[in-house]
Amino acid sequence: METKLLRVEDPKQNPQAIETAAAILRRGGLVAIPTETVYGLGASAFDEQAVVNIYKAKGRPSDNPLIVHIASMETLPTLAREIPSGAYALAEAFWPGPLTMILKKQSSVPSVTTGGLDTVAVRFPSHPVANAIIRESGLPIAAPSANLSGAPSPTNARRCVEDLTGRVDAIVDGGPCQVGLESTVISLAGEIPRLLRPGFVTLEQLCDVLGDVAVDSAVLSKLEEGQSAASPGMKYKHYAPKARVILLDGDDDAFVDYVNRQQGDDIWALAFGHETAALKKPYMVMGDTDQQQAQRLFECLRALDDKGAKVIYARCPHKTGVGMAVYNRIIRASAFTIQKL
Repeated sequence: METKLLRVEDPKQNPQAIETAAAILRRGGLVAIPTETVYGLGASAFDEQAVVNIYKAKGRPSDNPLIVHIASMETLPTLAREIPSGAYALAEAFWPGPLTMILKKQSSVPSVTTGGLDTVAVRFPSHPVANAIIRESGLPIAAPSANLSGAPSPTNARRCVEDLTGRVDAIVDGGPCQVGLESTVISLAGEIPRLLRPGFVTLEQLCDVLGDVAVDSAVLSKLEEGQSAASPGMKYKHYAPKARVILLDGDDDAFVDYVNRQQGDDIWALAFGHETAALKKPYMVMGDTDQQQAQRLFECLRALDDKGAKVIYARCPHKTGVGMAVYNRIIRASAFTIQKL
């Protein structure tokens, strides 16, 4: 398959690229598109074969549900049969933006799009290129991250090109993603709102709007044996580079001392910026703030593979605010290999 590369950072300056991407989606093709979170691999949410082709292109298990992206609140009732008042309150607060809501689905939404579940995950992205493509296509767009399944999500078009050239019809280069981690996912399909995947919209912000929000046990620990994934990103190992990732849980001094004592030429540290002066091993800076770590995490993991790292000792992030999202991703990248210091 020939993969077109369409460069467009401002939809108003390159409407032809937007029209080309939308036309591919309308005819059942696959297009990698930029969003504010990560790049997504899009196809018409109502076209079963196009959705099947997403799974094939990524090598993604078919029981892993997809998020459907919209560019208008008017589209929401075509996807969800029950929309509680809390959904409208969250939309008012965070849409367009990096929040996904899980709702009871309309029967017209194919089960292949929802991983066989009776719910649908919906998001209204804020990235102007994503919005322009969705509006021009006239379709709700199912779009998981635009990478090979299990690998770190792409936050720039170059990583999409590496993973998906020859597998998809087009890749739209809209520049680097501003958030860097996938959207927050909250389920409103039960009696109590439940956080299934943390993201840039934090638990604290959700509680400000809804009151009490339960946190699914799989957010900070493994999915239980036999439990179905109610949201993307809940699988045991995900977001993982080729290198082995070991998460070190301790203070600055303990982290530096542990890394410096390790033997081997292919060992790297994934560190906060302020502790690197004392490191004697090669390192990559993830950032000092939660927001910096969110934006840089996936690109750092991919860049460490480029450097030939075999083992990555990663600094444990905070477990609150945006830090909860970073922690959620990195424990899965490490397959829950955590060393207490």
